[in-house]
Amino acid sequence: MIFKYKDNRIYVENENGDIIVEAVFPDLNENVVNINHTYVDPALRGQGIASKLMKEVAEHLRKENKKALISCPYAVKWFDKHEEYKDVVFRS
Repeated sequence: MIFKYKDNRIYVENENGDIIVEAVFPDLNENVVNINHTYVDPALRGQGIASKLMKEVAEHLRKENKKALISCPYAVKWFDKHEEYKDVVFRS
């Protein structure tokens, strides 16, 4: 699976160019983004792909020295389970 990066989103396209995996995290300011949307095509669910996507997002934000406010329900659950990425989560 090849993740692509563009405009505060990480995604995967199928051979037809359709988005089959996606996380969206618009800037709130220059240091904080809002992870507000994740998507995995129904045919791919249950294979751990959403978790791989969130790890990709967390690693990307860490490299960019950004924090994440998390409003997507899946992302909230994922970060709760992955304490190793708590440094990425924005705390007000």
